Amino acid sequence: MSNNSSMFTTDEELYKNTVGELKPHNAPITPVEYDPSWPELFEREANRIYSVLGSKALQIEHVGSTSVPGLCAKPIIDMLLVVEDSADEPSYVPALEAAGYTLRIREPEWFEHRLFKGPDTDINLHVFSSGTSEIDRMLRFRDWLRFNESDRHKYGQVKQDLAKNKWRHIQHYADAKTSIVQEIMERANANICSTRSVY
Repeated sequence: MSNNSSMFTTDEELYKNTVGELKPHNAPITPVEYDPSWPELFEREANRIYSVLGSKALQIEHVGSTSVPGLCAKPIIDMLLVVEDSADEPSYVPALEAAGYTLRIREPEWFEHRLFKGPDTDINLHVFSSGTSEIDRMLRFRDWLRFNESDRHKYGQVKQDLAKNKWRHIQHYADAKTSIVQEIMERANANICSTRSVY
């Protein structure tokens, strides 16, 4: 699979959305086996963020592969923070930055997504506005993989196969997983629809 494929986010897009310096990865990815300490790291960070933002933090969730027991993952804790309006940076960014969090990505064109890195734990803190459809998608994908062993295994295998390639940017590795994520989401969504039709 070529990193020049149109499926990959362009360097121009990455530079436009990155706050600060963008350093190419230019290496394979190294997923590790599931670590039972990951939920504890999440809880610690969630408590710290709640203490920093108070009621402005409407919801904090553990998402991504580290939130799924039994699934291999990059050892980076993905977290979802829901605020009233993620585009309203003055309402929450200064407080997070004062606590040591660093704004690294600003994507106005993709649900006004913001991403922070943590002060002392390797995290990706994804920030979205309340009511954004991506919130439901991330939680549904997580919950389905926790529940469905077959798709959890399939997703883990694809991740490990892709990780062996050399990736110019880690975002390209994420882009390459799009088709398997879509395939799994279709099954997850179909399951929700069939469950609802019972009632």
